[in-house]
Amino acid sequence: MKLKKANYLKDEIRHVDIKSFDSTPIIRQYKDMAFQARTLARASEIYERMLADKECTIILCLAGSIFSAGLKKAVYDMVDNNMVDAIVSTGAIIVDQDFFEGLGFKHYKGTWKVDDDDLYKNHIDRIYDTFIDEDDLRECDLTVAKIADSLPPRPYSSREFIARMGQYLAENNKGKDSVVRKAYEKGVPIFVPAFSDCSAGFGLVYHQWNRKGKPKVSIDSAKDFLELTKIKIAAGDTGLFMISGGVPKNFAQDVVVAADVLGKDVKMHKYAVQITVADERDGGLSGSTLKEAHSWGKVDQDFEQMVYCEATVAVPLIASYAYHSGGWKGRKAKNFNEMLDKDVY
Repeated sequence: MKLKKANYLKDEIRHVDIKSFDSTPIIRQYKDMAFQARTLARASEIYERMLADKECTIILCLAGSIFSAGLKKAVYDMVDNNMVDAIVSTGAIIVDQDFFEGLGFKHYKGTWKVDDDDLYKNHIDRIYDTFIDEDDLRECDLTVAKIADSLPPRPYSSREFIARMGQYLAENNKGKDSVVRKAYEKGVPIFVPAFSDCSAGFGLVYHQWNRKGKPKVSIDSAKDFLELTKIKIAAGDTGLFMISGGVPKNFAQDVVVAADVLGKDVKMHKYAVQITVADERDGGLSGSTLKEAHSWGKVDQDFEQMVYCEATVAVPLIASYAYHSGGWKGRKAKNFNEMLDKDVY
């Protein structure tokens, strides 16, 4: 039986609240177990150590469809409580999922046991067992184009453009639970190295197509790399909390090498945690171990931990443990956006 659109889009995805439960007791028990329970416990302790180290700058790396799956509020609370100082992400998480919801749209519970052709005919997109209204996504695309149209035409880093997206939400009183808006308000830079690979790309294509030979807004990926490298140089000790892998993982790790290329003597990332289900044996980026990263001079060996677990299971436990352990208390917002905006290129 074919269903109408409203029948598919009725049960909203709810975001997990790490403040509403304390995972400390189970993490402490995991510590004396084996397999991924023990690695998850050690990862929790390393993240807590990062937070307690007031000299450490924490870079959060995001990949996969994790906000559409219900992890947006966990990251929002991390930003709001100074548990993260910079973010490197895929475009889908920041634009198609966070900014999308900031505009008032939703993700919905679905199923993989479905007629995908029927979804297509109803303008519904599927992410495994999550449904999204394609018509709402088009509104998101065009909002990005609208923001681009409002800016002086020049190359921007993705960080600069995403800050304007946060400003748009704030000025229009939208997205009070948006990571993009909260990061803008706290001065937390968000980098999306592959910015065109999401709704932002469609919006910028629309913007550039309609400029018809006039000066255009564009995204400068080299400027992204330079800006994050400047953060590493200014920060000193750094820690990585990486959810999944892909481009954000490599981008954040590479700034150590980039600083060396610039003649700056910086330390490897002092701390590193990665949550992944990828396999290292094919040499792929997402599954490459942090131990392997040490051979490249990117990650130190003392406080690194791989956790082979799906993100929606592991992140709430680790983040709740860190929140309730309280190492973040007394940490001040570093406001790297302000530092970078004052810089002269």
